[in-house]
Amino acid sequence: MQQVHPLLFRYSRRRRNPGRFPPDSLMDLSLDLPCRCPRRGEGIFKMNSNWNRTKLLGVLTLANFLIYIMVEVSRSYGKEQVISKQQKMIPKVFWKKPKVSEAFWNREQERLDDIYYLPLANSSELPRDFRGIPHWLNRTSPCRPNGRVPTQIEDFSSLPQRFQDFLLYMGCRSYPLITDAPKVCSEPPYLLFAIKSIASHFDRRQAIRESWGRAGFLDNRHIATVFLLGNTAATDHFPDLSDMVKHEAALYGDVVQWDYRDSFFNLTLKEILFLEWFGTRCASAQFVFKGDDDVFVNTHHILSYLGNFSKSSTKDLFIGDVITNASPQRSKNLKYYIPESVFLGAYPPYAGGGGYLYSGDLGLRLRKISRLVTLYPIDDVFTGMCLQRLGLVPEKHVDFKTFDIEQKNRESPCAYKSLILVHPRSPQDMIKIWSWINDPKVNCTVVSTPDTKDAKRQG
Repeated sequence: MQQVHPLLFRYSRRRRNPGRFPPDSLMDLSLDLPCRCPRRGEGIFKMNSNWNRTKLLGVLTLANFLIYIMVEVSRSYGKEQVISKQQKMIPKVFWKKPKVSEAFWNREQERLDDIYYLPLANSSELPRDFRGIPHWLNRTSPCRPNGRVPTQIEDFSSLPQRFQDFLLYMGCRSYPLITDAPKVCSEPPYLLFAIKSIASHFDRRQAIRESWGRAGFLDNRHIATVFLLGNTAATDHFPDLSDMVKHEAALYGDVVQWDYRDSFFNLTLKEILFLEWFGTRCASAQFVFKGDDDVFVNTHHILSYLGNFSKSSTKDLFIGDVITNASPQRSKNLKYYIPESVFLGAYPPYAGGGGYLYSGDLGLRLRKISRLVTLYPIDDVFTGMCLQRLGLVPEKHVDFKTFDIEQKNRESPCAYKSLILVHPRSPQDMIKIWSWINDPKVNCTVVSTPDTKDAKRQG
């Protein structure tokens, strides 16, 4: 017997007997569907089959769309990683909280870097929002010790007294002039000699005036010389020479003296005070040689060297006896001792403080950028830090002999004709060597290299 679906049976009976059956929502919903004549249930079964197929297709389409989104996001993320590596975008560590340095100088510099954007490009302009050195780095005169420093350095009480004094007063940068030399650069010099000296070194200054640092014209170039002094104090066991220095300054007009304590660790202070003086009094100088008062300089060789360049090509000139890959000395017995509680890290390349040569244009930029660098107790390292923030590296020149030359060549006149600087030399040596290299009877031939050991005297 052929089976009849219950719904179809009820549907057929309702049609033959209208009004005898109560309303049936389910039956009404089923019967109101627009389908073909439900013979043997074919319409309903076909409707259910199509609906299931439609749902399956919808699910598959949605799944494909989700997979496509995931693939595109993954591909885009991979491209962004490659681009970030190629373009050196901000590293992940940028988002991490920076670790505060444990060393006092590093903390002070980081504090300064947070306030001002330090230009790493070679530019003569400071940040537009630069309004002057922060007060804690430029306390006005009279300078007083910073009483908070001992509490910020754990081993402060065990440091040498000279180091304690530097740390207590390192926030002072402005000191009044005792003696000025306003006429040194009244005529723009081609080469300015800026010589670090102390009050008692009268003989060295006079030997320089009579030899390689003589002011005037040499080889048709205008030379100017200025001596940089601090104030010698009785606490450092210096005799009172103030009247003699005043007489010397009045006699020669080439002494610039500031009212600060002249000491080894204050050589950096002398550096920044000179840069400020240079920017005010002698900004027109084309080149600057800055060195100690115990070196001999072959001025003829410097002028010959500079004559090989155009003015525009020497804009970034900075040459000397460059030291690289150096680190602080950690032994308390050494002159250049720096404790770990004060400074951590390696030194940038720097030129030995015995003497170096740079362009006047770069000197003006050093003046500006030095205001944004915390004072460091070693002046030549401090200058290297300033150059690093200008995006520059000093250039090593073989003719700077800050650690002297071989013993066998020290009495050879020709050994000095091929040099720019040799250190150290006494005042008597300066005058003697200067007479040698200016003697027309001395004929020298340089063999192979400009090093002193290859120089031979002929005739």
